Amino acid sequence: QVQLVESGGGLVQAGGSLRLSCAASGRTFNSYAMGWFRQTPGKEREFVAAFSRSGGSTYVGDSVKGRFTISRDNNKNTVYLQMNSLKPEDTAIYLCAARSTVASLVYYRERDYAYWGQGTQVTVSS
Repeated sequence: QVQLVESGGGLVQAGGSLRLSCAASGRTFNSYAMGWFRQTPGKEREFVAAFSRSGGSTYVGDSVKGRFTISRDNNKNTVYLQMNSLKPEDTAIYLCAARSTVASLVYYRERDYAYWGQGTQVTVSS
């Protein structure tokens, strides 16, 4: 089992940047594929970005492609989401997710993930 704790959210003006972090507990971090999702009231949880357990393969959602990048540091048990050129529509709670796997696949569906953090709020003002 893994526990996830997100940090780095906050209030930023449109066009600004933030970097989110997700710290994971446990010794087998590189056994987990990781993903970022976001949630706004009244809407379904939206896929943002994800990578395979090694980090060798990545997938970024169309709504953030070219603005957001993901990275992971398996030595620090941490994944990051660098968000640039932020827009008001990026306002959401951002959640980190993990899936234990032996496959080198990238997962982009909410139901693919068993473990979730509590999220960090990102607010982009216009």
